[in-house]
Amino acid sequence: MSESRSQPTYDASESSEGNEVVLSLKTVAKMLPLVQRIAQDIVTSHREIGRLNPEADQLDRERHSLTWPQRQRRYELKEELAKFEKSLEGARAELRELGLVVLVDFEGRIGFPTLVNNRRAYFSWHLGEDGLHHWRFADEDVDRDIPPSWLKELTVATKS
Repeated sequence: MSESRSQPTYDASESSEGNEVVLSLKTVAKMLPLVQRIAQDIVTSHREIGRLNPEADQLDRERHSLTWPQRQRRYELKEELAKFEKSLEGARAELRELGLVVLVDFEGRIGFPTLVNNRRAYFSWHLGEDGLHHWRFADEDVDRDIPPSWLKELTVATKS
């Protein structure tokens, strides 16, 4: 099957049968500024959790023999980790409310549900990209370039 012949559902707006969200390329483009901020929160929280976890794990393993300053540090780390985990879950919840999915936490890769040839798919975007450039089928981990014909329809829609 040629990728350029696969057509996303352009006129789908919010949901299809079964309450699954199906977004058009035009709608996704409008959502990007908000999603960019949420993705930044996800990447930051994920990075900070990864940075703090090794020290917290070490202090947890040694918890019975810690000095008071080490115990204090252990408590501080637990509070910091809880803060970042709460932030991460809050950002994920925001995306779920929008009908979106996190495809890869650490890079802020977000999936915008759509249909391609009546098959579940995502427009795939990650933090640092300047716009929409990729899509993937929901059951695959491979991003594909958005065909120029799809982008042409987006350009025509934004000029209207």
